[in-house]
Amino acid sequence: MSDSSPLPPVRLHPEAELARDALSTPLLSRAVLLARWAGPGTRVDAGGGLVDEQLPAAAEALGLTGDDAAAHASEAWRVAVDAGLVEVTDEEAGTVTAGEDLPLLTGGAPHDVLAVWLAALEAVLADATVPDLDDLVDAMDEGGEIDFSRLDWDPEGEAAFLDGVLGNLYLLTVTEDGPGGGPVPLPALAASMIVPGDLGEPTNDMLEQISDAMMRLDDQFRLLEPIGLVAYRPVDEALMGDPEEEPAAAVDETDVSRYGMVRLTPLGLYGLRARLLEAGFQAPAVGDLVDKGADALLDGSSGYGPQAARAETEQWLDRREPLDAARELLAAARGSDEGAPLRRLRCQQALSLVGARAEPAVREVLDDPELGGLARVWLSELGAADVPPPSEDLVYWLTIDTLAAQLAAEGNSDELQGLVEGLAQQHSGFFAAAWRVGHPATADVLEAMGRLHPDKRIAKEARKAAFKARSQQGG
Repeated sequence: MSDSSPLPPVRLHPEAELARDALSTPLLSRAVLLARWAGPGTRVDAGGGLVDEQLPAAAEALGLTGDDAAAHASEAWRVAVDAGLVEVTDEEAGTVTAGEDLPLLTGGAPHDVLAVWLAALEAVLADATVPDLDDLVDAMDEGGEIDFSRLDWDPEGEAAFLDGVLGNLYLLTVTEDGPGGGPVPLPALAASMIVPGDLGEPTNDMLEQISDAMMRLDDQFRLLEPIGLVAYRPVDEALMGDPEEEPAAAVDETDVSRYGMVRLTPLGLYGLRARLLEAGFQAPAVGDLVDKGADALLDGSSGYGPQAARAETEQWLDRREPLDAARELLAAARGSDEGAPLRRLRCQQALSLVGARAEPAVREVLDDPELGGLARVWLSELGAADVPPPSEDLVYWLTIDTLAAQLAAEGNSDELQGLVEGLAQQHSGFFAAAWRVGHPATADVLEAMGRLHPDKRIAKEARKAAFKARSQQGG
């Protein structure tokens, strides 16, 4: 995943809703309870963790029982410290007080609550890359110190692996036109980090690496679920038993969910996007452009899928008076730069959302050399009367502009190929006239037509016309 190309736009839930989700996550809610439970008699060790003698009381305050109660209380306390809900006032004495961020959870804005949750998430992610307790015990020397050389643990490598997995999960969830459906099987997620995309069948060595990665991810997602990042169905315990032992009950060998299923929650989408932005990735969200000008809307949504672009445009239009918005969109659609044809296409789509209220603004540009064709098409689709017929030159210019926009939006798609074939079939003399069109994209469009048309004779005509167009342009 490159940090230079933008990711598909994500559709986030409202911040108020996400803040409520954050406050209700098991781990953050426990951390808040412990921050409020702590008092003058609370003591911490040199690392800021609760001293062992106080863990039973902390577990009781959280209503936890059982063998894991103390461990869960210790984890919640660490989150409280790392998220700024508790502050160590005297490291030598081990005393604490309420942190500056604790009041934000009741009196702050939703964004403040989410900032606290993000800090808690970072703490949990750091814990998720640490070796388990058994490995740490095995690596202790006689003096009780951990010999990290015996752990076979690369902290940076582990963190990078988990970041990569979460990045792939984000990509699988955030499709061009909305959240992907359903949870992701753990084997597929592990394989996405190990098997090259162009490899048909994984090798035996890769399969072994995938199996090891699944077990690591199983442990990590169990830790990440209580902070609300993911919804996780763990790996079936029966799969981890002795393969020679008979299972206690009949199992469906074809049930892929037995191998673990994970999906990002709406809160998790928010959290991973925030981390991606922090790491320098372009991770847009629908709604990012509502306060920007029409030029930013048309350029910024140019790489969005159709549904995401429509949603972004609808939000932008909701904040503006229709006729003013139409005029601003048309002004932003002008230009002879490479992105101009796609801006005009997006402008036409946006004007269709404005509807008849945009008609006065559209009629104002009927004589504009760059917008006149767009205006005529839009008015005709509206069913408006008295639409002046276009000149032959305008028809050709609009055709090149439309093909350039489609090429920028979709590349060499099947839809564009069908459009090219239909155009060549309906207008036998198209290429003889098209190369003379004074549009900056004429040569590029004709070259694309030569690539896309399946008829070799017509494709050759297109390439010849492209050569003439480029010669005329001095290229």
